[in-house]
Amino acid sequence: MRHKSGALAVPLALWLVTFLILPVLFVAVYSLLKRGAYGEIVWTLSLHNYTRAFDALYLGIFTKSLLLAALTTAVCMFMGFPLAYTIATASKSWRSLLLAMLMVPFLTNFVVRVYAIRAILGVEGPINSALIFSGLLTAPLVMTDSLFAVAVGMVTNYLPFMTLPIYVVLEGFDFSLLEAAQDLGARGWSVLFKVLLPMSRQGLVSGAILVFIPVLGEYMIPDLLGGARTMLLGNLITEQFLKARDWPFGAALAMILVLAMLGSFALQRALVGKGAMLVQA
Repeated sequence: MRHKSGALAVPLALWLVTFLILPVLFVAVYSLLKRGAYGEIVWTLSLHNYTRAFDALYLGIFTKSLLLAALTTAVCMFMGFPLAYTIATASKSWRSLLLAMLMVPFLTNFVVRVYAIRAILGVEGPINSALIFSGLLTAPLVMTDSLFAVAVGMVTNYLPFMTLPIYVVLEGFDFSLLEAAQDLGARGWSVLFKVLLPMSRQGLVSGAILVFIPVLGEYMIPDLLGGARTMLLGNLITEQFLKARDWPFGAALAMILVLAMLGSFALQRALVGKGAMLVQA
């Protein structure tokens, strides 16, 4: 039986090595090389690309991307937790309907969804039309091609990735614990912060990872909603590979992103482990 399970793991191991480990190693090697005068690769090992990544210009882009990713994660958590709680506490028929409504956007192409957000926020979109019709505005607001539009697009597209992990945890939660806490004297926000949120820690942390990492490296949403004036880490990496033809520097930026991802996973394990120890205590 053990021999059969080992044989079944061979294709998976080959897949991971071929399409995950080798590409990352390829990028890691390229990050240590240099770009020639005409865009060619100079096979000279150096850490120049990594030190260059911490120049003031690129450090500002990385900081802005990091803050946007953190803000998006916080907003998604603020909106996703009550949404997941509503779905988890709904009746079975309503629960299926609410889950279906949450998943409906995924039936549409990602680019189409982003363009739809751009149309909604546009000068002639429904938001500006409603504000002008109500008399609150005399001229339309320019909301597209801005960091605000990028933030709206991030939250809109990644909210389900926060909601679903929290819902999975809350679905198996014993809500009689909330009544027991109230019987013991807990009131209002105390029940939320001392019982419900600590017991939902695993879903919150998993959702935060699923939102934070993709948002940190996202380039399609900033490109379509932010315009040329919005430069984030994902756009910077894309430009190094496709426009500047500086593959070593783009590879170094990509490796920094991979290291940030690994650090986030390590933080996730630490937080979930700490939450498990608190629950057992």
